[in-house]
Amino acid sequence: MPPLTSLCARVLLACALGASFAADAHAASAEPALPPVELFFSNPLLADAELSPSGRYLAAVSGAPGRRDMLVVVDLQENKANLVAGYKDADILQFQWVNDGRLLFNVSDKQIGPGGRYLASGLYAVNRDGGGMRQLASRRGGGLAEAGSQIAQVMLPWHTFMLGQRGAQDSDEVYVLSSDPDQDEKLRTTNLLRLNTVTGRAQAVQRPGPVDSWVLDNAGEPRLALNASGGKTTIHYREPADGKWRSVGEFSTYGSNKGGFSPLGFGADGKLYVRAQAGKDAAALHTLDLATGKVDPQGVVVMPGYDFDGGLVSRRGKLLGAVIETDAPGHVWFDKDMQAIQQAVDRLLPGAANILSVAASPDAPWVLVRSISDQRPMAYYLYSPGSGKLNPVGSSREGLDPARGGRQDPVRYKARDGREIPALLTVPANAKKNLPLVVLVHGGPYVRGNHWGWDSDTQFLASRGYAVLEPDFRGSRGYGSAHLRAGFKQWGLAMQNDIADGARWAIAQGIADPKRICIAGASYGGYATLMGLVNDPDLYKCGINWVGVTDIGLLFNGHWSFDSDLTDDWKTHGMPMMIGDPVKDAAQFKATSPIEQAAKISQPLLLAYGAVDRRVPLYHGNKFRDAVQAHNRQVEWVVYQDEGHGWTKPQNRFDFWKRVEAFLGRHIGPGAVKQ
Repeated sequence: MPPLTSLCARVLLACALGASFAADAHAASAEPALPPVELFFSNPLLADAELSPSGRYLAAVSGAPGRRDMLVVVDLQENKANLVAGYKDADILQFQWVNDGRLLFNVSDKQIGPGGRYLASGLYAVNRDGGGMRQLASRRGGGLAEAGSQIAQVMLPWHTFMLGQRGAQDSDEVYVLSSDPDQDEKLRTTNLLRLNTVTGRAQAVQRPGPVDSWVLDNAGEPRLALNASGGKTTIHYREPADGKWRSVGEFSTYGSNKGGFSPLGFGADGKLYVRAQAGKDAAALHTLDLATGKVDPQGVVVMPGYDFDGGLVSRRGKLLGAVIETDAPGHVWFDKDMQAIQQAVDRLLPGAANILSVAASPDAPWVLVRSISDQRPMAYYLYSPGSGKLNPVGSSREGLDPARGGRQDPVRYKARDGREIPALLTVPANAKKNLPLVVLVHGGPYVRGNHWGWDSDTQFLASRGYAVLEPDFRGSRGYGSAHLRAGFKQWGLAMQNDIADGARWAIAQGIADPKRICIAGASYGGYATLMGLVNDPDLYKCGINWVGVTDIGLLFNGHWSFDSDLTDDWKTHGMPMMIGDPVKDAAQFKATSPIEQAAKISQPLLLAYGAVDRRVPLYHGNKFRDAVQAHNRQVEWVVYQDEGHGWTKPQNRFDFWKRVEAFLGRHIGPGAVKQ
């Protein structure tokens, strides 16, 4: 088998990323210059990689400066690469293997914001050598022309999407999703189609009623259908013998339901593995008796203090293990051979969380490694169990020196009421005590916000000399039911106190300079930024809010100027339980909405919004800007006309983070005047 040591440079072009940025930056001074913003916020060079069913081929979405993202397939036995698909006006977005010789993919335009995206992602299939191209689903508003294709095609509608689960991979057929929107493009149901990627013919799978999502079994056949409506989730099981559906579970969709479960996948014996609490505070990996619909109370993978929030690792005929996340991502292996491979890879890549993925065939010669570190961007490797050798494939980003990256550690601190708050603390390389601190608040808020590993936002701030504290305040998922439920109806109250208590903990530890602390965040994090300036004006020197909620009531009631992307079921059943009731809790909403408290904010403030945001519309930002600027002259304001709920266009990311760098520099960084 030929060595693959040149794979990165010759095939995926990852080694060339950012060379011009780095060279220009270092030429200006003998001292190491700060890495430019583009190295942190450009589109990834290597966005994804996946082994073929046999393990002989590796497909990857490959990027490089100045060109569109392409789909590349490498023959790992011959060490040869083929450009399979690439376009002048679109980027490859996602892909999956249909079988060992054919792939399914879709496209997007990563050079424009969502305001300019009048096209859907489409659906295409192609052979691994670039031949046999066929468009299977249309792009609304137009389509890409495939050179050399003379086939008159009847395509599926634009609302046809990849399923994102490994199918049988033994024919030209795959399962795809076809949403069924009403005239307002709100989802009524999601159909599952069996699609032939050569002929384009598709046949719908009979469903038990309205369906939101589907789950395939270990053989790649449809086995579960899930639907959430009326505040309830119903799960149906399809009998292998006759294909008939029957209900195996119904429970409350929202909040923390100890009687509910989330199906994750099947073992080769047909056993269903689920994520469930089973009467405990934290969710674990369990099995479910399909005959009775009851969860086995004995957990398969239990992580005290953490919810199981991973997935299963399997190949044809065998369940190998599970992906987990505690303080950092990792694996629990049921298979002894995989455990040995993990130990070998960890010895070769120490100090990293090395996540393994396997091909469908048990005889595959390679294992794909996604190596996660706090100080360097994600890197991909191929490991050969036969030779024990590790070969680099590429990195999501290049040009950044890991030795200059911020060091990230999971920490815990006590809130004022005694609740333990998990957080991530990132400190600049070679940093001393008494640092300027950015308290970075995650959005959601009812999600696990923080994941150990390299992050563009965090590492950019650390590269500029700032310590970064990211709290998983109460209401964050991942740490058990009690931690989640403690955040219900606590916007601006106990949730906000948890964030402030983290900043005070950092001061007490000698990490943060008490006169140089800024709070920042997007979405709910933007809301918490504004309420932090209101509640704790002596703690925070400044604030940065992008796409942040300013009026809690507007989340429920909306405004004529926008059509919210929040579902009616979530607004009717989930939001009143977790955020509050707009009628019963109207007084609380008023007291904890930044728009009602704008007169209390006198600190410097950077506000940024997207003009086509359907989650937090520009109306939120405009209304708050007018209110705060009436008395505060230290307000900076920017609107990205073609952006939605966050920045997707690289140029907008560059512009925003340069603004952040300058803003922090003036108020808590090198240009700040110490008092």
